Parts: sequence; C-alpha cells; structure tokens
Amino acid sequence: MYTARIPDAAATVVGIVLLLHSASSFSPLISSNFPASRRTVVLASTTEERPAVAAPVPARIAPDAGYNPTWVEEGRPGLSPEEFLKSDASKPDASGMWECPLTRWDSDGIDLDKAQRDARKLPKCPLELEAKPADNALGVEYFIKNKAKIRADLLKHGAIWIRGFDLSKGVAGFREMYEALGLDPCLDPLHSSGLRKFAVEKDAVYEEVNKPSLRGHYIGLHSESTSKRSAAYAAFVCFQRATESGGRFLVADGAAVLGEMDTKVLKKLYDRKIRISVSNLDIPPSFPAPIKEGIKNLVDMAVAPKFDMDLEMIYESDGKPGRLQAVEEAERPVNRHPITGQPIWFNNAHNHARKLRDRRPCGVPEVGMTEVFYADTMTPLDIEDCQEIKRASEKHITALPMEPGDVLLVDNYRALHGRDVFAGDRFHAVSWFTWDGNEEWRGEERRIVEKNGLNKVINQMMDFLPKDFESESS
Repeated sequence: MYTARIPDAAATVVGIVLLLHSASSFSPLISSNFPASRRTVVLASTTEERPAVAAPVPARIAPDAGYNPTWVEEGRPGLSPEEFLKSDASKPDASGMWECPLTRWDSDGIDLDKAQRDARKLPKCPLELEAKPADNALGVEYFIKNKAKIRADLLKHGAIWIRGFDLSKGVAGFREMYEALGLDPCLDPLHSSGLRKFAVEKDAVYEEVNKPSLRGHYIGLHSESTSKRSAAYAAFVCFQRATESGGRFLVADGAAVLGEMDTKVLKKLYDRKIRISVSNLDIPPSFPAPIKEGIKNLVDMAVAPKFDMDLEMIYESDGKPGRLQAVEEAERPVNRHPITGQPIWFNNAHNHARKLRDRRPCGVPEVGMTEVFYADTMTPLDIEDCQEIKRASEKHITALPMEPGDVLLVDNYRALHGRDVFAGDRFHAVSWFTWDGNEEWRGEERRIVEKNGLNKVINQMMDFLPKDFESESS
C-alpha cells in the first residue's frame, strides 16, 4: 500500500476540516460470532497506579455494531457514475437552498430518570421499508401516495431504511423522491468547512465522506449539528457500495442510547455539561505571551468566523504546552426533540472523544484531533465515562449494508449516524433538509454564496491527497 505523510501546512487545513464535521431489538453487542478484532475495547481505568514509563500505544480496533444486517450477496446492480450523477435538466436549480437552521435547544430541567424510562418504550430505529415489485413499479408515485405515512413513521421511529427502489439509483430520481416527501433542502451546517463537496449542486445533493484519503477513517456517531446550526432531517443514498469491502452506514437511536446509559454517568455529564474542541494549533511553548495572544486573536478573528460556529480559542485545555484549541460552547448532552418533546442523547461525544478516537482507525492529523471536556473544569472526559459512552452507543448501532438505490431517511434530532472503514471505491451522497412547514424555525436566510469559496478550495486540496496517507495520530 502506498503511504505518504501530509505536509504540515496541508495537515493543518485538512485536520481542521475533518473534525469540524464531525446522522427495537438488537443482538447483543458482543457475540461469540464477532471476530476478535471487531469486539468492544475495554479501556483501562484512570485510577490505577502506573509506573513512570511511557504508556503503550492503544490498539486501533474498528468498533462493531449491535446489529449487522446481512449484505445482499450478489449485490444489487447500480448505474455507472455518468448515469447516477446525471441531473434532470427540466428541474429548477436548487442550489440557492435555505441556510441550515439554527439549533433548537431545549435541554434544561429534564427529569433524567423519567426520560430514560420513556426512551426505553419508543419503537425501534431504524424502521425498514422494503419495496415490493408493485411498489417499485410505481416509481415516484409510491412516495406521493405514501407521503403522510412515511413522514409520520420518520417522526415515530427516527430513521427509515428504504430499500429496493430503482427510482433512487441516480441523483434525478433521488431528488424526485425527497421532493415527493415534501422535504426542503438546506446547506450542511458546516458547508464552509469543505468536508463534503456537492455531488450535484443543482439538486442540493452533497457527496458523502467517500474521499479515498478517508476510507480508513472510522466516523463515530454524531448528529449533523453544531451548538449553532443543525439540519432537521437528512436523506443518505447509496449510488455505489464499496467495491472491495466495508463501508457500512451506521445509525443509532439517540433515545435508545439515552435509555441504555448508566444513570449516574448520564447525570454527571448532564449536570457538568460538555464542550468539544474541534481543532488544535500547536504554538512553540517558548513564544512570548504577547505573541501567543496575538496568534490567538488572529485565529479568532480571521479563521473561526469562516466556519459559522461559536468558538472560543483556549490555550492548553488538554494539558499540552503551547496548544491552541478551538472550543465550542458548553451544552448539555441531552436535548428535547423539537416536535415530540422527548429527551434524546443529542451530542457528538462518541465521534469526538480523544480516548475513543485513539483506539479505533483514525486518519486525522494531530491538528484535527478533537476532544470532549467537562464544561465546568475544561478537563477531558475521564476514561470511565468514555467507556460508558462507547458501550451504550455501540450497543444500539445498526450497521446498514446499503445497496444502490437504498436511502436512509434520518430525523437529525433523534438518530445519530456514522460510517465504518472501507476498501476500494464507494459513492454515497446526502441531502440535508430544513423545517418544512415551520417558517419561524426555518428562518428566512438563503444560501450565502460567499461561503462556497473556502469549501471549494479545501475540497480541491483534499482531492489531491494520496488515497492512503499516514499521519502522526494514525
């Protein structure tokens, strides 16, 4: 395998980009049938007495899922890239879509004991909707006729895995599907970060994380949100499954994770709140304080606003001398669903906690390694709390073997999503959606075209990276 180290300057940009992104009955999390290399990693306790020697490098093991539906062995035939990326010329240009709406926070005063009891009673997520031959033959008419039921089921279950429709094997039909369901597209909350580029801008379809340079990077569970902006819904579509292996799409019910979590740990995180650092910039510790402060102010004024996030620049939060970190605002890890009012595990800790990233496949340069902190002390989450987040989250992952034409509809305030590592080439795409039918929540802001410049520059840089690269953190 060809490997190459990313130059420092490129690593800085790529690292910041990568981590800004950062959406029933299940079989047991650990089974004797799971390969040893895929079993849950038990992390060592932070309370143990250790000799004063360098800690061993933890093994990097891709987590398994609570439920792994079986692949269709022969695979469903798809279209060629020229065919599946073809847009319907008769459709109006959707590139002037809505801005991603502001995050709907309602997280104070939650009775966590009751919330956990209620969460355990909710129906399974995701719901599976498999096309019968007669359904498939209807094409877009099926979704027009069943719009009300599908939308109601999405609210009830949090996600719907739609399988076996030929309509959505290409961009044009995928757009017909989401329009038939009344979904109104918006920008990715981190559109300017460049993590994803448009697959077909005219149809408001982004390319999912298929970049060859990231195929060995495990993307943990997260909602498509920041403390400032969150999409209301998403539709993830498979146009081409990984040509060699892997690439399952991960989805987990935020309500099920909430109901599963140890109550003591849950209350601790809720009371103390959490903050997430999204990038690191290592300044020589010997620099005089005025110079370090000047660098901090420059980054704060010139770089952070480009990413449309509320960030605070803080030195040495993780204890490393000279490290400047961009840190999101404090938020509770549990939030009420804007429509149902049901408390949900709504945060990106599984994806961003450094102690979890260091123990699974990760191709992120050090500049982009994230961390999750207790907001009251700005100290990283301890190993025991990370282990509980890992256990509760991964028990409720469904690892979907998506085939060409498969679509996963996601309620972004209910379900978390991620992606397993893969080999070969893969092409999944996604459209994000705002609050249709609620103008107050949607807002009146349309796409800010000026943001797209940074998006394009960063994507061009990432497209030139080698297909497999090695960073200091991988």
